[in-house]
Amino acid sequence: MSELILVRHGQATPFEADTDRLSPLGEAQARAVGAALAGQGLRPTHVLHGALVRQRRTAELAAAPDWPAPTLDARWSEYDGDGLVNVLAPLLAARDAQVAALATAVRSGTGGLERNSAFQKYLEAVAAGWQAGTLTHPEVEPWVEFRARVQAALGGVLALPSGSTVIAFTSGGVIGLTVALALDAPDTSALALNWRVKNGSVTRLTFGSGRISLDSFNEVHHLPLDLRSWR
Repeated sequence: MSELILVRHGQATPFEADTDRLSPLGEAQARAVGAALAGQGLRPTHVLHGALVRQRRTAELAAAPDWPAPTLDARWSEYDGDGLVNVLAPLLAARDAQVAALATAVRSGTGGLERNSAFQKYLEAVAAGWQAGTLTHPEVEPWVEFRARVQAALGGVLALPSGSTVIAFTSGGVIGLTVALALDAPDTSALALNWRVKNGSVTRLTFGSGRISLDSFNEVHHLPLDLRSWR
């Protein structure tokens, strides 16, 4: 049997102009998850990361000296979150007064729980339309294409030799979809799982003979309380 370990990147900077970089907390989370995995005696045969800066940087900071060099596989990249917020969300807000009100709350917020709550509701509404295919734009990768490439990435891992240990540094949407695929759950479950994936968390799956099974989801016991975050 083989093992696939999915690590969500450390905290990024969602409310800043550059959303694709690690915050200081995110860098600490990356180092902590790497130290925890190495401390468990983990010796991966393959280390992968998506194309986003936050994914690559997490892989770099987490890496142990005796791990193989991280390899870029863009199929493990997150869905286009900026596209959802900057392109699709205004389209939805123009036809839905409740979403428009949430957009105003997000723009006027100064941070903290209230702004995060408004942003989460806003993002969930947009993501639901994107997943259903009722909210689209040529500049934003459709849900069906996102699903297909994550499924292809997973297929590439399943084809590896028996006894492989793979760590993939990726994002919440990819992790949620991978878990849903492993459980043969409906696509709506992928987004529901996505919203729960914490920064620097670990999700473990066992695979072999073309089959894959979930062993754990969203582990954070390796992170002290002051290093835990969703966004």
